[in-house]
Amino acid sequence: MSGSDRSYRDGEASRSAAVEGAATSTALTDQDADVDHGEALGERPVSPAGRPRARRRRARRAKARSRRWLAVLLVLSALGIAGGVTWALLGSGLFAVRSVVVTGTRLVPESEVLAVANVQPGTPLIRVNTARIAARVLTIRLVQGVRVSTSWPNRVVIAVRERTSALAVALPGGGFDLVDADGVVVQSAATRRRGLPLYTTTAAVSALRGDPDVAAAAAVLGELPAWLRLSVTSVTVPSPDQVTLQLSSGMTILWGGTDDAAAKAKELAILMPTHAHYYDVSSPATAVTS
Repeated sequence: MSGSDRSYRDGEASRSAAVEGAATSTALTDQDADVDHGEALGERPVSPAGRPRARRRRARRAKARSRRWLAVLLVLSALGIAGGVTWALLGSGLFAVRSVVVTGTRLVPESEVLAVANVQPGTPLIRVNTARIAARVLTIRLVQGVRVSTSWPNRVVIAVRERTSALAVALPGGGFDLVDADGVVVQSAATRRRGLPLYTTTAAVSALRGDPDVAAAAAVLGELPAWLRLSVTSVTVPSPDQVTLQLSSGMTILWGGTDDAAAKAKELAILMPTHAHYYDVSSPATAVTS
């Protein structure tokens, strides 16, 4: 019996071993199946230490996608804003010319400036060519300078600088033509006003435009000290470096050219108390009286 028991136990043990062996075999087979299944899906087993790195990679990819979308939205917004600005400036009429203002005119009629400037109402302000407008206004004889500017949202401003009379030229039939430093006739007058010297010349007034002698005479008068300027009654200019002044007192001053004005005025102030009739200060270092 003992042998039977032993055989029984041995048999149970054998069966048990067989069961355990089957279980082990089954477990190994299942594990192998799991590994094969993962490999069939193309995935690699991730160790616990590798999981945070995978999460960080996914987070970086998500952040990169967000940045790309943000860049696209910014570009679209900029294009929309640019389109809106272009429409406002060119197509809406919000910034189009509605008024033209002229300043600085005294001799030139404002209506003449507006007509010559030819600024069309309704023109987008951004398309107003100020240089071309200024060039047109400068064709007016009495205009010496002009500045054209735009004033947002809808105004053009034309600031005119008119010519200023510097000399009076006697006319054969009486009266005077008043000319500026360029020899351009500014206006005519029946009498010569005080402070506007007579320019002595045999040339016709029409020939004085651009004359260097006229320019020299006007330049010298402009640099004289006030106490002397108001005493000048006439100017004779044989050449630009020989400007000669006649004073109301009967004195004659050979001023010379437009150089060394301060030194000439200083020397003349020293010499005039001698009450001479003629002063030559064309070269201040060697002034002469007689």
